[in-house]
Amino acid sequence: MDCLADLKDARVTVTGGFGLVGSRIVHRLRGLGARPVAVGRLDAYGSGVYSSVFNISPRDPDVIVGDITDAALMDDLVGGSDFVIHAAALADVAECTRNPAAALAANIHGTQTVLDAAARHSCTLKRLVFVSSASVYGLGSRSEGRAARFSENDALTPGSVYANTKLWGEHQTALALSSAAASYAVVRYFSVFGEPQVVKENSHSWVVAWFAMRAALGLPLHLNGGGGQVRDFVHVDDIADATLLTAVAGDAHRATLNVGTGRATSIRQIADQVRRHYPDAQVIETPRPQDDPLGGCADTTRMRQLLGWTPQVTVEDGVDRYVRWLRQTPEAIPEWLHTAARAQATAVA
Repeated sequence: MDCLADLKDARVTVTGGFGLVGSRIVHRLRGLGARPVAVGRLDAYGSGVYSSVFNISPRDPDVIVGDITDAALMDDLVGGSDFVIHAAALADVAECTRNPAAALAANIHGTQTVLDAAARHSCTLKRLVFVSSASVYGLGSRSEGRAARFSENDALTPGSVYANTKLWGEHQTALALSSAAASYAVVRYFSVFGEPQVVKENSHSWVVAWFAMRAALGLPLHLNGGGGQVRDFVHVDDIADATLLTAVAGDAHRATLNVGTGRATSIRQIADQVRRHYPDAQVIETPRPQDDPLGGCADTTRMRQLLGWTPQVTVEDGVDRYVRWLRQTPEAIPEWLHTAARAQATAVA
């Protein structure tokens, strides 16, 4: 990854800097000697998560609390940047389904505001990377026991509000920045996991964190639809490296590429992996939510060709790392999940 040295002293604006992915990218940039600016809102997880878990604080000199729909703020930040990583989004599939207006505000209006700024400053901006999602491929399928494998050239059939907003963002990035003669790239993340991921109430995303936290509290692991769905789990460390490589790799100019491992892992396999650490954890089969994909894995050919890189953290190692981190950082488990555990204990008693 020698080309990441090109980021030394570069000014990089990271939207969504208070999230799992955004904060990891910011930490990686700091380690590379770049000059990151993290911008984001503080309402995604509740107070305290950012500084105590993600190690990103509004008091940090390179951190700004702000909204990507603020045109003046985006113009100021993008205008002084060499690169922009646009990772900000309402990324909770279930929340987007419950509240489409919020998804449109963050993922459509916010993205357009960032793109407008990038187009205005296309002469000085070296590249914008738009963070998309494998959800644009649709809900996936299983045939003859084999999972779908998604290629960047496949038909796109988004099956959720969240996926629709991401597909719009891909198209709008190309429209807005091609006409401005700017450089951009699109990365489609598969299932991001890894420490210090924190679950959100009423969400069914982030299954590694869900299972580990529930098992740690003695709560049962819910296998929606029996757990036969598959995901291509990509550790957040690898996500950060792939995103930054996409920002600087010459061959990634105006490219769209999957970021995945190429390996399909079932939800039931994740439960089994977590239960190696918590052997007393119970498993309960529950109905599959309507927008929960059957899933698939990434065709990683383009990623390997354009970036000369492959992910380094296996799902087994990543789950083990997460459990170790959780045992060392029990305060990361949100209070509402502790409340559920106490309620269950009372009911059993």
